[in-house]
Amino acid sequence: MSGKKMAYARVSSTSQSLDRQIEELKKYVDESNIIVDKASGKDLNRNGFQALKSPLGLRKGDTLIIKSLDRLSRNKADIKNELEWFKSNHVNLQILDLPTTMIQLPSGQEWIRDMVNNIIIEVMSSIAEQERLTIRQRQKEGIDIAKKQGKHMGRPSLEKPVEWEKYYDMWKRGNISAKKAMEFLNLKKTSFYKLVSEK
Repeated sequence: MSGKKMAYARVSSTSQSLDRQIEELKKYVDESNIIVDKASGKDLNRNGFQALKSPLGLRKGDTLIIKSLDRLSRNKADIKNELEWFKSNHVNLQILDLPTTMIQLPSGQEWIRDMVNNIIIEVMSSIAEQERLTIRQRQKEGIDIAKKQGKHMGRPSLEKPVEWEKYYDMWKRGNISAKKAMEFLNLKKTSFYKLVSEK
């Protein structure tokens, strides 16, 4: 299949590194042709991936290379929809961890590769989704255990300054402006109004 070759790499968060995937993909495409995302695989709302599917992205006859199937998504339904998009748009998808997708067959025999890939991808997409559900369940269990142990989850609660009531009352009565109250209490605007909302 002729056309340009692109590659796509993804990690789930900004704290994770794309280096390992990029090094692998550079064996097949120039680094300038590698599109990256640092975003969860739970859905497809990712800037880099959507750019690949835009009118300026992949076209008929092009090839997209990814390290593994779960770089597309960890949602089974989304994976199936995306594979259908590649097929209907005549974009060749090659997955490094799935060697059968890398095989070049004579014209007219592509159905053999497609048949094998369909079976393997069905299994792998099921595994990817199950891993996502397992991670979510473990996170929930961890939060539940922490709550039972009295540990606070999320951002630490905002403590009221010692003279909060005094300056809050003055502000409420209109004796001082909100800006002055913030100055006296040494609070930022967001912190001040957060405490106000908790009254």
